[in-house]
Amino acid sequence: MTKQDIIELAEEEDVRFIRLQFTDMLGHIRNMAITVSKLEDALNNKCMFDGSAIKGFADIEESDLYLYPDPDTFTIFPWRPHQGKVARLICDVYTPDGKPLASDSRLILKRAVEEAAEMGYTFNVGVECEFFLFKTDDSGNPVPVPHDEATYFDISPIDCGENCRRDICLTLEEMGYGVEASHHELARGQHEIVLQYTDALSMADRLVTFRMVAKTLARRSGLHATFMPKPFEGEPGNGMHLTLSLDKDGKNVFYNEKDPKRFSDTAYKFIAGLLKYTPDISCITNPTVNSYKRFIPGFEAPCYISWSEKNRSLLVRVPSCSGSNARIEYRSPDPTANPYLALAACLKAGLRGIKDNIPLPPSVDVNIYKLSEEEREAIGVKNLPISLNEAVAIAKRSDFVTELLGAEMKKKYLQAKTEEYGEYRKTISEWELNAYMTRF
Repeated sequence: MTKQDIIELAEEEDVRFIRLQFTDMLGHIRNMAITVSKLEDALNNKCMFDGSAIKGFADIEESDLYLYPDPDTFTIFPWRPHQGKVARLICDVYTPDGKPLASDSRLILKRAVEEAAEMGYTFNVGVECEFFLFKTDDSGNPVPVPHDEATYFDISPIDCGENCRRDICLTLEEMGYGVEASHHELARGQHEIVLQYTDALSMADRLVTFRMVAKTLARRSGLHATFMPKPFEGEPGNGMHLTLSLDKDGKNVFYNEKDPKRFSDTAYKFIAGLLKYTPDISCITNPTVNSYKRFIPGFEAPCYISWSEKNRSLLVRVPSCSGSNARIEYRSPDPTANPYLALAACLKAGLRGIKDNIPLPPSVDVNIYKLSEEEREAIGVKNLPISLNEAVAIAKRSDFVTELLGAEMKKKYLQAKTEEYGEYRKTISEWELNAYMTRF
């Protein structure tokens, strides 16, 4: 869409209010709201804000930052009034001298996409995103009680979240986002919505929007939607499974009809890159303390750095598909990740695998959880990081993360994660009280 297209559409649709949205370093949506009278100024990149108020963006002595709207992201919120409608534009963040802000995660993904384009590739992504619906108290605050007792693929009336999930899907489609499927997941109160394959930047935009839509519509239903990775001990957690592929000249380069497995050498190298750099990027794809409580054997979340054509318990899975549908599934990320950084990390790791011709370790086609530690070591399988602290320590030593984020952004991001783990260390859990208070 052009600037004039947006101005005319806003007038035709009686849009009166526009939210200029951007995503902070940690993946949270922020916005500046303007009336339609200021829309032309916004489209000409004249809207300024105080960047020092956003963690990781700017220091107070150089706080002025500008929002550059992406015209292709203009959409009207279906759940807002039909008269005096509310629309939004997703923005990139720039400095006063017209340069991209180094810590703008959307621009970091754009750089990775440009690197792929220089190699002739387009990076496409599909997402299976899981979340929980919780009950709320009389004040509308969430309580840690699942909205239902349903399990995998259950239907109404056991699946009490069916109506809310349907509203989320229909709203996303009304906004122009393809939804492939939705269903109740394995845990009580847990749901999954599958977003249709698209290019990486569009998918990252859709993921931040999806989280906003889910929370907004859940609240309207008297519920609370959370993407917290592991709300309950002893039950499955929320993953954000990414299905990934590369196109070149309009063709899926992960497919090779001459290969017995119908998979290309490019695809195997991409997997090898993901496997090699998974420890480096774990604090990006799994960015919270709670993220690492999901990596527990027995709940289908991956715990080991391995791949297979069949096994769903492993980090990377090659689904049974061919031709234009050839793709891989990367299973460790969770929905608390900043989508722009997570997709940039996956793409850059895969491209590094192709560029450096990284060898792919053997496929693990057995239940890896039944192997002993010695058996896993014998076949070269390593563990995923088991805590945010470990993941941050690996990232600090990683030249790959420096190249991905840039030195300035890396410093700010890892400092924020170090502080988060430090706050967690100060807390005393119920487990500690139960285990130690009477024993010692």
